[in-house]
Amino acid sequence: MPDITRRSVLRLGAGAVGAAALSASVRNSLASADPAATMVTGTFISAARGGIPTRWAIARPPGQTAPLRAVIALHGKGSSAAAVMAGGVEGGLAQAVAAGSPPFAVVAVDGGGSYWHRRASGEDAGAMVTDELIPMLAEQGLDTSRVGFLGWSMGGYGALLLGARLGPARTAAICAVSPALWLSAGAAAPGAFDGAEDFAANSVWGLPALGSIPLRIDCGTSDPFAAATKEFIAQLPTPPAGGFSPGGHDAGYWRAQLPGEIAWMAPLLTA
Repeated sequence: MPDITRRSVLRLGAGAVGAAALSASVRNSLASADPAATMVTGTFISAARGGIPTRWAIARPPGQTAPLRAVIALHGKGSSAAAVMAGGVEGGLAQAVAAGSPPFAVVAVDGGGSYWHRRASGEDAGAMVTDELIPMLAEQGLDTSRVGFLGWSMGGYGALLLGARLGPARTAAICAVSPALWLSAGAAAPGAFDGAEDFAANSVWGLPALGSIPLRIDCGTSDPFAAATKEFIAQLPTPPAGGFSPGGHDAGYWRAQLPGEIAWMAPLLTA
């Protein structure tokens, strides 16, 4: 059952939800929740992920009660929605709004390790995001007319893929951080794709929509994905925001980039 708690309790976990999964008891909890609370979490059974419990978390700037647009934050392999929120998203969001950035919400969801696209097993974490998570956000008091995508590593690839698939009419901005990109199926990490056909069907290279969506790509100069990321940027029709700076494929680099990424996304998301 979904749980509605304050930030101290929510550090224990986070995840995803589908619109049809919200019970009357959850709606009653939401109605009585403290409007100053900055985070809520819940769990739902995702059909797109094969019927497994999937947890979600929503962070709002302190004191925000009006409908906000959302950035969907996609975690990397081996991570979770809870780890995304523990990585500084909530505090960074609050600081940005206090400094004058337009307010928005950040939504994290557990997506497993399937690289945010449909797999031969039938699991489809990408469809979970677009067909289950985003529709339910309206029931959580968010404005789903347009969303942003932010992701790290596997999630950076997922942000590019899902943002492009949702299209420029619905995707306000994409920020891909240290994206897990490879130049060929043979170079991909084991388990990232089900083979060459799966790699080709879910490639983010050459997607026309990425030329029409505001895009930021950040990557450390010591990141193992730096070379592929440079080639990916070179084939884009318009140079993205962001760029390369000293750092590796790790939480220290990602935390350092987060304030700038939030400040970049805020006006685009709320325009």
